[in-house]
Amino acid sequence: MSVATPYFDQLFAGNDDPWAFRQRWYERRKRALTLALLTRPRYTSIFEPGCANGELSAELAPRCERLVCCDTAAAAVALAKNRLLGFAHAQVHQSRLPEQWPTEPFELIVLSELCYYLDAEDLHRLIDRALASLTDNGQLLACHWRPAIDGCPQTAEQVHALLQQRLGMPPVAQHHESDFLLDLWSRDGTSVASHEGLR
Repeated sequence: MSVATPYFDQLFAGNDDPWAFRQRWYERRKRALTLALLTRPRYTSIFEPGCANGELSAELAPRCERLVCCDTAAAAVALAKNRLLGFAHAQVHQSRLPEQWPTEPFELIVLSELCYYLDAEDLHRLIDRALASLTDNGQLLACHWRPAIDGCPQTAEQVHALLQQRLGMPPVAQHHESDFLLDLWSRDGTSVASHEGLR
């Protein structure tokens, strides 16, 4: 069974940064690596489900023309909206995924620390919806903590293996270390240097 919304509501009860995204060097470094892995300087549209309090969202916002974020916890949505106040092109919705996946197309989907909270059935449905909403040149980035998390139905290895199997897209950039997995798949498998005519 996927982790239910009350679990996340409880995390945000009286705590505006339950994973210490702002304080921990681990989190700040991981965000920097996530942004560095992206092979394009800007995207027409980005979708970030499970945005939590919007720390990564605020760093994705300058890289796109339209940013859509969502979270299942009402407190997280309020915090992310506040964090993104300076970005008129950013929207934050309260949504439970995969059921309430947005209908518009996206050039980049960012699945950061999200998918291991889903059971196998919901994860398959989420991947199907991501594939259906990616543009012809779309990319999907996934980042997940490797150690097992109590109560989570999936591990990072299981999530990334399933993404590799189901997406049917070549991986164009990867960063793996003992703490987390970070992978970027693209429908256009061209390298950055090739895009700039260097190869």
